[in-house]
Amino acid sequence: MVSVDVLTNFGMSKKEAQIYLACLELGSGTVMQISRKSGITRGSTYDILEEMLEKGFVSKIHHDRHMVFNSVNPEVLKKRYESNVRNFELVMPELVGLFHKHSRPRVRYFEGLDGVKRVYEDTLTSTTEILNYANSREIRLHWPAYDDEYVKKRIEKGVYLKGIAPDDEYGKKVKKEDKISLRKTYLLPAKEYRFTNEINIYDNKVAITSFRDELIGIIIESKEIADTQRDIFKMAWAFARITSKK
Repeated sequence: MVSVDVLTNFGMSKKEAQIYLACLELGSGTVMQISRKSGITRGSTYDILEEMLEKGFVSKIHHDRHMVFNSVNPEVLKKRYESNVRNFELVMPELVGLFHKHSRPRVRYFEGLDGVKRVYEDTLTSTTEILNYANSREIRLHWPAYDDEYVKKRIEKGVYLKGIAPDDEYGKKVKKEDKISLRKTYLLPAKEYRFTNEINIYDNKVAITSFRDELIGIIIESKEIADTQRDIFKMAWAFARITSKK
């Protein structure tokens, strides 16, 4: 016998499902007959049948001075359900747009070197240039093969990077390789700007990685936050360009 749960998942209440199945088995029936078949009291059966009539789950006719109820063909219910799904799909883009307009930022947290590597892997999906504040030394101490395993992939994917880094031994080496590494780097005095964390701004995301006390990574996905950080980077970039010339 068909499970009541199948019909409740379709949108019927438990009692509606019991009555619908009773009607199917009877073919057609009076309130009394349906009540006995479903195991629901006569008074409740009548009230529920009237509600189901409004919802289009059953129909009724007068027969021999009695009110007889029939279940609607399951094929009709199926087509109605499919039509509702199609209508829902038509408005999905608008609904998703409204959801993202007011939804909270999506935040993902990562731990350990493997977790940090996953943060970097996500930046490789960027469809925009990456805006980067970084201490060139920190990541390479923890990930010696960083240039071969990450920078090389970024170049292959054609993702351009603008970076601001401390003017130290590592920073100078990175800047020297800008042309072959698909990036532009400005260096700032290392004593004043140490950048112990790294920040990458790309698409609608801001990725933050920390290397000091513990290796952790955070990806914040929010257009509003990313756009604000992008504007702040523009100011920092202009300052770095002037400072580097001095």
